[in-house]
Amino acid sequence: MTYTSKEKALQIAKFLDDKKAVDIKILELKDLTIITDYFVICSADSTTQVKALTEYLEEKMDLEGFKPLHIEGFKYAHWVLLDYGDVIVHIFLEETRHYYDLERLWLDAPRIPFESSISDKTRAVYR
Repeated sequence: MTYTSKEKALQIAKFLDDKKAVDIKILELKDLTIITDYFVICSADSTTQVKALTEYLEEKMDLEGFKPLHIEGFKYAHWVLLDYGDVIVHIFLEETRHYYDLERLWLDAPRIPFESSISDKTRAVYR
């Protein structure tokens, strides 16, 4: 299947949501920078979950025909970056996400709506 950059970002967000990622945000950067069209940002409660989200996303995207151009941070799993060219994925340990606060740094970036399929109450059970 052929995806637009936005469709790819939304599919990535869905995969992350399927694996219980927390606070998924999609930022549209295509009119702000040449590095990528979209950031997908999410959090995890532990380094184990950061790694699990990374591995799951890699597996699911591979099935869709996409391999990351580069992966950074998997060894320590505080902030893993997966570069899919037009979409860059940031999977953060919760504290690390708050420290770097990418959403604030890219305040000008439009947010693409994404609704989690899991309610906050249900998600709390998984924590």
